[in-house]
Amino acid sequence: MVKPTKVRNVIRSLRFTNGEMTQAELADRVGVTRQTIIAIERGRYSPSLEMAFEIARAFKVPLDDVFQYPDTEPESKEK
Repeated sequence: MVKPTKVRNVIRSLRFTNGEMTQAELADRVGVTRQTIIAIERGRYSPSLEMAFEIARAFKVPLDDVFQYPDTEPESKEK
């Protein structure tokens, strides 16, 4: 049984806000299979750092706009 990853992502949302990009189109841009994109979206697979950057680049957003790790504390904006 595959243990789900703690890394969360908003790939599905980003696909729809970027011209309703399909999983297959994103997979082609990143150079992986559609099944890999499905597994990442569902939280069943954590992409390599390189693949994560490629996914973010496909949406033209920073990496942390796509992937989040919930156990980290948000940085305080106050100084």
